[in-house]
Amino acid sequence: MKEDILIIGAGISGATLAERYASIGKKVVVLEKRGHIAGNCYDEYDENGILVSKYGAHLFHTNDAGVWEYVQRFAEWYPWEHKVIARVDNKTVPIPVNIDTVNILFGENISTEDEMKAWLDKNRIPFDKPKNGEEAVMNRVGPVLYEKMFKHYTKKQWDKYPEELNASVLERIPVRYNHDGRYFSDTYQALPKGGYTKVFENMLNHPNITVMLNTDYFDVKDQFEGFEKLFYTGPIDRFFEFQDEMMEKLEYRSINFVTEHLDQEFFQENSVVNYPGQEVDYTRIIEYKHFGNQQSPKTSIVKEYTVDTGEPYYPVPNERNQQIYEKYKEKADLLQNVYFVGRLANYKYFNMDQAFRNALDLFNSLEASNLKPHDKSFV
Repeated sequence: MKEDILIIGAGISGATLAERYASIGKKVVVLEKRGHIAGNCYDEYDENGILVSKYGAHLFHTNDAGVWEYVQRFAEWYPWEHKVIARVDNKTVPIPVNIDTVNILFGENISTEDEMKAWLDKNRIPFDKPKNGEEAVMNRVGPVLYEKMFKHYTKKQWDKYPEELNASVLERIPVRYNHDGRYFSDTYQALPKGGYTKVFENMLNHPNITVMLNTDYFDVKDQFEGFEKLFYTGPIDRFFEFQDEMMEKLEYRSINFVTEHLDQEFFQENSVVNYPGQEVDYTRIIEYKHFGNQQSPKTSIVKEYTVDTGEPYYPVPNERNQQIYEKYKEKADLLQNVYFVGRLANYKYFNMDQAFRNALDLFNSLEASNLKPHDKSFV
């Protein structure tokens, strides 16, 4: 098969690169080991007629105007400000931590930002430069909220306590000084009408793009040669493990999704309910019917259990894994015309918009000399 560009994986990174290269006349082949496109964003209608995500809820949010302009090319989007609640001490509180969280859990009567800041200052344990996730949380909210909201949830999510993770993991979680119950505060927050799978269908619907599903690159790689560039979006350690048995494996976390179809209109009052405590093993319950205000006499819920084995979803960011990754990156940098891109290949947690941006920037940097000024969009 003759192709200019070979792309491994049909998720955000792979689809973005495929679309961009096809747009400048390159012949692109995308190999996807799963039986569908869209990577972990894949969604479909279930037996109750509800649009559900197979691999967990995906909420698009960004402050990046270029990324927002790009994704709008492939779908009509409707505004959706995501909210999350948590069951803590038999109470229901908003996440991220805000004035209402503190008032409900501790019987306070905080009403202003100054009062909230004063409460946090009184309870926090300051660290100038937090060295790990525990110090990062202590520095922001203190030990009591750490115990109730963060410690055990983190253990369930990562199989590591916050002290075993980089500070950056917990620093991503916002803390609010007001009553704002939105999970994100970005300028653009939306969901695509008809779901994410349609977005990817539109991205890959180009005469220059061939998609091969149920095709593992490592089973067929000898059939592909003479390409200009190869983009790999899978786990970076798997790319090299067949060449060097001395290299250590990187850690990834996976998720076991347990779906229940219920003969009732609703199960819970919100799309996502987190369970930070030790009373249950799952991290959260998602009721997809809430997204887009879907209508059905029945409902479907998904309990998420984070596990060690299965499809890799999350890199585990700590010092040991970062050192292992750097060794793989050294090997990757030596390869000619082979590029590693995306959450698993870069061993870095990307939000959806960051994954789009990462792929767009890579394309623009590699093809800068071949692009006309009007082609350099979405920057």
